[in-house]
Amino acid sequence: MYSLCANGGWILGHLIDGTQAEYVRTPFADTSLYKVPQGMDEEALVMLSDILPTGFECGVLNGKVRPGSTVAIVGAGPIGLAALLTAQFYCPAEIIMIDLDENRLATAKQFGATATINSSDGQAAAAILKLTGGRGADTAIEAVGIPATFELCEEIVAAGGVIANVGVHGTQVALHLERLWDRNISITTRLVDTVSTPMLLKTVQSGKIDPKRLVTHRFKLEAIMEAYETFANAAESKALKVIIEAS
Repeated sequence: MYSLCANGGWILGHLIDGTQAEYVRTPFADTSLYKVPQGMDEEALVMLSDILPTGFECGVLNGKVRPGSTVAIVGAGPIGLAALLTAQFYCPAEIIMIDLDENRLATAKQFGATATINSSDGQAAAAILKLTGGRGADTAIEAVGIPATFELCEEIVAAGGVIANVGVHGTQVALHLERLWDRNISITTRLVDTVSTPMLLKTVQSGKIDPKRLVTHRFKLEAIMEAYETFANAAESKALKVIIEAS
């Protein structure tokens, strides 16, 4: 688990300041950086630095997405959409996206979701069970990081299924074993290791997926506070990923 390496691991943005600067000194660069193939789009590569491998490794791989399965992704933000894009590598029969934001749900449809559910009415679980004939989702990917979305995953996961937690949780979440004890489910957690980056790099290079579609706004470095405000008010600005141009 490279992310939890005793000498290394998650450093930038965690143990030391992150990379929103013109120049960055990268620890362990000889084992953590990849050479950019000539002609690749830099904005697509920014998505490869974090959200695409996070959605893929923590959501899709940990969630054991398989051909013909049903996948429910709770949260249509950038991480959830990255999971949606990469889940399609494994040809699931259904990918259901759940969110409160109609704009993001519409984007999810464009990205390949077979169905979308607006959870603002509190009836998302019932809607998913109806879509799946009462069975639930083989893989429920939690891509938000709040108690309500994790508990929704507990309600919609099918017997024998997997809850793949991706969201960063800052408060306590209830584990409802009174409902789940006999369901034969697995719950996975993970910090992205980026072991999939070489494969994702080749996949993007070949044109099989285009993560640049996640970029909605661009700002110069000197306007970074405006960029933060735009991202913080995503419902109004319809922001997904914001690119900062350092030079």
